[in-house]
Amino acid sequence: MSRTVYVNGAYVPEEDAKISVFDRGFLFADGVYEVTSVLGGKLIDFEGHAKRLERSLSELDMPAPCTMDELLEIHRELVRANGIDEGLVYLQVTRGAADRDFAYPVDAAPSLVLFTQSKPGLAANPVAEKGISVISIEDQRWGRRDIKTVQLLYPSMGKMMAKAAGADDAWMVEDGAVTEGTSNNAYIVKGNTIVTRHLGNEILHGITRAAVLRMAQEAQMQVEERSFTLEEAATADEAFVTSASTFVMPVVSLDGAQIGTGKPGPVAARLREIYLEESLAKAI
Repeated sequence: MSRTVYVNGAYVPEEDAKISVFDRGFLFADGVYEVTSVLGGKLIDFEGHAKRLERSLSELDMPAPCTMDELLEIHRELVRANGIDEGLVYLQVTRGAADRDFAYPVDAAPSLVLFTQSKPGLAANPVAEKGISVISIEDQRWGRRDIKTVQLLYPSMGKMMAKAAGADDAWMVEDGAVTEGTSNNAYIVKGNTIVTRHLGNEILHGITRAAVLRMAQEAQMQVEERSFTLEEAATADEAFVTSASTFVMPVVSLDGAQIGTGKPGPVAARLREIYLEESLAKAI
C-alpha cells in the first residue's frame, strides 16, 4: 500500500506525485525544508519548526505557500491518512517552476511537498543505549548554514565518509572548532557544564537544540554556548548530538578514541528522558 503525499494542494498516492522538471528546487536547490517528528500520532515541536520555516523563507525572499495554520492541518491529515504512530513528516518549499535562469523568477508560485516516514521505535531507539561513533571532517559547506536549505550534498558526503571509516556520523570542523554534525547539533560535557556552538550563520539553529538547552538550564545544568575544539571533545566527560529525529543521542567515540568511559553518560541520558517526557506532554 502506497503512502499518501501532499503536492501543491492535493493529497495523492506517492506514485502519482509529480513536480515540474523546471522546479528550482530540482535545478538550483532553491528550496528549504523541515522535518517534524511524530510520537503517539502527534507532532513534536511543530511551532518551532513552523517559525524556523518562516525565517528560512524570509532569508531567501521566498513567499510562503500557505499559512502556518494550514500547514499544521496538512501535517495532521498526512499523519492520519498514513496511520503514523511514530515517524516523521518531511516538508519542502521551493521557489517554484520557471525557465532556467540564475535570477529569481518574479511570478513563480512556490511548490509545497510533504510526505511521511513511519519509524516504529523512534523514541525507544536501542542505539541511544550504546551511543554512536563520529569522525571529524573539514566543514566545506556554504556560509549560510542557519538557513535550512535543501542543498545537502556535503552533509551526505560526510555521512558516507563516516560510513567508510566504520563510524556512524561525522562532526564538521572549521578554523579548528567543531561546527555541528552532518544532520545534528554537537555537544560536549565537562563536569556539570554542557558546551555547544553558539548560534550564528555557521550552524543550523536547531529546534531540538533550543528545547534541550532550555530543559538543561531548568534542570540546574550549566550551559556554555561557545566554540569547542576536537582536543576539548577528546578529553570531555561525555558528548551527544540533538536533532528532530534522534532527540538526544550520546556520542561515545571520536576519531576512533573513546570519549569519557566510552559509554553513554548521565547528562545525555537525563536530557533524553526529560526531552521525550516534556515533548510528548506538549505534542499536538
